Amino acid sequence: MSQSRSRPLPNDQDASGRMLGCEEQEAVLAALASGTLTSTKGSFVKQFEEAFAQQLGVAHAFACTSGTAAVHVALAALNFNPGGEVVTTSITDMGALTPMLALGLIPVFADVDPHTLNVTADRIRSAVSPRTCAILVTHLFGDPCEMEPILDLAEELNLPVIEDSCQAFGARYQDRLVGTFGRVGCFSLQQGKHITTGEGGIVVTDDAQLARRLFLHINKAWGYGDANPDHYFLALNYRMNELTGAVALAQLGKLKRSVEQRMERAQQLHQALADVPGLGLPMPLPGHHHSYWRYCLDVDEQEIPGGTNALADWLRDRGIACAPRYIQKPAFCCEVFQKQRTFGESRYPFTLAHADAVDYAEEKFVGTYEALNRVLVLPWNECLSAEDVEYIADAIQAGVKHLREES
Repeated sequence: MSQSRSRPLPNDQDASGRMLGCEEQEAVLAALASGTLTSTKGSFVKQFEEAFAQQLGVAHAFACTSGTAAVHVALAALNFNPGGEVVTTSITDMGALTPMLALGLIPVFADVDPHTLNVTADRIRSAVSPRTCAILVTHLFGDPCEMEPILDLAEELNLPVIEDSCQAFGARYQDRLVGTFGRVGCFSLQQGKHITTGEGGIVVTDDAQLARRLFLHINKAWGYGDANPDHYFLALNYRMNELTGAVALAQLGKLKRSVEQRMERAQQLHQALADVPGLGLPMPLPGHHHSYWRYCLDVDEQEIPGGTNALADWLRDRGIACAPRYIQKPAFCCEVFQKQRTFGESRYPFTLAHADAVDYAEEKFVGTYEALNRVLVLPWNECLSAEDVEYIADAIQAGVKHLREES
């Protein structure tokens, strides 16, 4: 029998879990009243880009249509030849991978640390080959990767680093915001992110030459503002519109509060669950400041009978919409990789890959499978109250006790 409360927990898929209000409404009305909804002529997207760059402490920021678009633009701006390999993580959203294939690049997966679920320098090194052209790291769930050794490796191998910071607004490593370490940082404004426009993205860099190419790749390579503009190379239209830019600008003003709320509630849950046997908590490593896009439990099946699935069933029955495994399988197990379904029946760009690059043998990804078997992702957003977190904590404690007593 369900034990859920009469009032559901805040949900970031609707207004209950999102800080959307009069500021966004007024901004959208102002954009509509202007009659200018394209960012090539309007002001809201430009204001958002300038404010985001200032807040992040970077020289250049360009808005686009999604986090996927941000990754696509970043890779395209670096202008790699087809067949180049991009070393990345095995636990990530497909939006960080399909742009590689669309550009004729080969995603090469590195294993992850089974406790943080992030890639590390050592694991990246094991996936590098003479064909490697870039490293793309994902700061999963808002927990920063260990960037110092990754950057040292990248410098040693003369490889650019791209940061997928889509889940990590406000996260810091060694007191520096993520997204500012690599050649390019990519962010998402999708529905469930720290701030949202439903869909949207932004890319950042300190490199002026690269900034020019990022801008062009968002604008069909048309040289807006040039003396004699032309379409200089192959590129798509990834421009953000003014309505989205208006919401983004209003949301940006709430980012600091959103991150602080998530971190404060995470600390509350840390304290409540600190002594629960069989649970590992997402405690940041020294020098890391986790911004908690999600709160993830590490469930030890030896201590908690039934593991993540049993505990998830208990929590769902009490109105806590958690997700065991985060993604049901490593990214390389999806059909696009297993069956190489890309352009017609060509299998391109997999036809350019060497055997090791597309070897997805399970023994190469021990950390990945261990991590997915143990992780339980809890719903998390800036609108959770202390009472909400207390309810979640009580349900977890009761669930663990029940499962241990029933075994």
